[in-house]
Amino acid sequence: MAYIDGFVAPARDREAYLAMAKKAAPIFIEHGALRVVEGFGHDVPRGKVTDFYMAVKAEENETPVFSWIEWPDKATRDAGWEKVMADERMKPDGDMPFDGQRMFWGGFESIVDTKA
Repeated sequence: MAYIDGFVAPARDREAYLAMAKKAAPIFIEHGALRVVEGFGHDVPRGKVTDFYMAVKAEENETPVFSWIEWPDKATRDAGWEKVMADERMKPDGDMPFDGQRMFWGGFESIVDTKA
């Protein structure tokens, strides 16, 4: 089954985030990813105990983004990330449209996949 990298971060500017995501996605695909999905918060409720906003300590002008990258397996993911991080095209064009210090991420083994 596939290996998934998941990310949540606070973003300030939807268009700037979209531009960064459109630049990065093909690079991940080139280096072995099967799929890159970027989601900009749209219907994200605020909770009383926890929520996406609290998880990333979102400020008033920030929206949570939720993203994942699907890889065929962990070995491809590990090799792909090494290549992506070394790829000169991944250097930012300016300010990052999210605060990486408040981003969280992890790698996940796929255990159920009901893809139609």
